[in-house]
Amino acid sequence: MLGGYAHKLAKIDLTNKTVSYEAPREEDLKKYIGGRGLGVKYVFDNGPSVDPLSPENLIAVMNGPLSGTLAKMSGRLAVVTKSPLTGTVADSHMGGWTAAKLKWAGFDGLLIKGAAKEPVYLLVKDGEVSIEDASDLWGKTTHEVHEILRKRHGEEADVMAIGPAGENLVRFANWINNDERAAGRNGTGAVAGSKKLKAIVIIGDKDKIPRPVDKDAWREADQRALAGIVDEKNVTAPKKGGLSLYGTNVLMNITNAIGALPAYNAQHTQFAEAEKISGEYVREHILEKDNTCHACPVACKKMVRIQVNGKEIVFESYEYESAWGLGAHVGNGDTHWVGYAIYLANAYGMDTIELGNVLAVLAEATEKGYVAEHEGLSWGDKMRQAELIKKIALREGFYDQLAAGAAGFAEALGHPELAMSVKGQAIPAYDPRGLKGMGIAYATSNRGACHLRAYTPASELLGVPEKTDPLEWRGKGKMTKLFQDLSGFTDSLDVCKFSQFAEGPEEFAEQFSAYTGMEVTAEDILKIGERIYNLERYYNNLAGWGEGSDYLPERFLKEPSDMGGSKGHVTELQEMLEEYYVERGWKNGVVPEEKLKELEII
Repeated sequence: MLGGYAHKLAKIDLTNKTVSYEAPREEDLKKYIGGRGLGVKYVFDNGPSVDPLSPENLIAVMNGPLSGTLAKMSGRLAVVTKSPLTGTVADSHMGGWTAAKLKWAGFDGLLIKGAAKEPVYLLVKDGEVSIEDASDLWGKTTHEVHEILRKRHGEEADVMAIGPAGENLVRFANWINNDERAAGRNGTGAVAGSKKLKAIVIIGDKDKIPRPVDKDAWREADQRALAGIVDEKNVTAPKKGGLSLYGTNVLMNITNAIGALPAYNAQHTQFAEAEKISGEYVREHILEKDNTCHACPVACKKMVRIQVNGKEIVFESYEYESAWGLGAHVGNGDTHWVGYAIYLANAYGMDTIELGNVLAVLAEATEKGYVAEHEGLSWGDKMRQAELIKKIALREGFYDQLAAGAAGFAEALGHPELAMSVKGQAIPAYDPRGLKGMGIAYATSNRGACHLRAYTPASELLGVPEKTDPLEWRGKGKMTKLFQDLSGFTDSLDVCKFSQFAEGPEEFAEQFSAYTGMEVTAEDILKIGERIYNLERYYNNLAGWGEGSDYLPERFLKEPSDMGGSKGHVTELQEMLEEYYVERGWKNGVVPEEKLKELEII
């Protein structure tokens, strides 16, 4: 039996209020690992034609073989489903302690189908799952639900919940856990809302940490991984600058300086007030505490204290993407009010990246006269921005249209060109005119525009594994494929994306082999990652995303960058796509049968 796993899944039918248990097939574990990969396999087997908001859609809440162990940076949980925002298979990950506690509670994953007649939550404890009444929780914010359920089940309980946005089927609603970590993208919270699933409470016994199969090999692999993480040359090094000192928001000033920070709905590539919403400024002016996730020495999470309208609020999630989306992208440079917008987004349960893009579309539409001023938003109007967040979550009046996401809202306005979206999901905080690798990464991402499928800024900004020119398109197709395959594997372990700043395929192979007893090489794990990426693409092909579905908004292709070192640049997407498809062995975005057979998908 493979080590690291609980070897148990809970299959939950909310329609019939039944729970059954089974072990994952060892063949599936070897081919798809866990976390993202195994979750995608279950969603694929459930069928690509399912309506995302129907009872038949599956939510797979998954951890990986290293979850709940002492493997460094192993605190990630994957929520996998068919996205109501994009119609693609989608996995969204959260940090904190949720994944570890799910393993300690005796599970590799929860497979949830059906729809309850009345609101429910799941209680996971001691190898069992029960379906509980959540009528008193419906309509409450995520923060309120966290407080109520931890009082009910104990402070050691881990709670992940949806907010009013999920209940109202906002297409970019998310899950927030009690550490204020989000499974943010692709609308997984709306799928939960359609099932009337308000929360999942997990109580785990840390004495049930799985043990490695080969203790000596594990000790050596773990020490090697830790040495890379704490090495002062790496951005992960604790308290040596970078992520540990400034959090993810260390990127704000760096990206802005080179002209790769989309501002004012990507009409510009720099934001004059970026410094005021940067990690450096946050640490100096509003930092309350450095927090961390399970088994992580980096501590990139920053708890902050903000003051708005005479009120003081302490919360944790002043992240780079959030500060950009609700800051630079909408012209808001007020440190405290950007924080307040993030706090409200978390409370109501919405992806801050998509929300920022929705508000940016509204602001540009208002500026150009496509929306009446009394319904619109002016750039930098921080009070109006905060007001609209609640209106979108509750789908009030005109703002019901914004609940469709940036692409859906822009389409409803008759101006689809305003949405900086790919496959229905809006871009994060990197302009592909200034970071060319992000252009091909956005276009070919299986879950819509995303920086985490292939984090090319690792190379273009941070020099990992080697420094490449951010304004050079050549070689970026090949690099993106490599990063996508590696992330397919690490998201299945499930370890933090930032571990890739300090570890490579060899280190991940050593840890996985020692813990599970399944001997793999660096080449093996890249092949597994490739299999997972191709399975996702095959699902999307079957779901209707065929040839020509890898694209970018016209703004990035035809409107040159106007600021910073990228000034005058556009994105050479077609050239990068040609290179990428050769590397992938795909035909214009479609996986051919021979590739599926080569990877043992069919």
